[in-house]
Amino acid sequence: MRALNQVALILLIIGGINWLLVGLFQFDLVATIFGGQNSILARIIYVIVGLCALYALRFLPMVSHDHRADTTRR
Repeated sequence: MRALNQVALILLIIGGINWLLVGLFQFDLVATIFGGQNSILARIIYVIVGLCALYALRFLPMVSHDHRADTTRR
């Protein structure tokens, strides 16, 4: 399970960097590498990154729990 968590995090970081490039420079790195936004490979990457984002929702309770623990220690 740890490997899946790491893969999901890496893909979310890649997706976040791609959105940063789109927002700042209107440059879609995934589309550029895989042959355009409508290419099957780019669409697969978009879907995988989106699924990783949905998977990462499971970490929200852990983060909020850690935050409560940090504030009670002070």
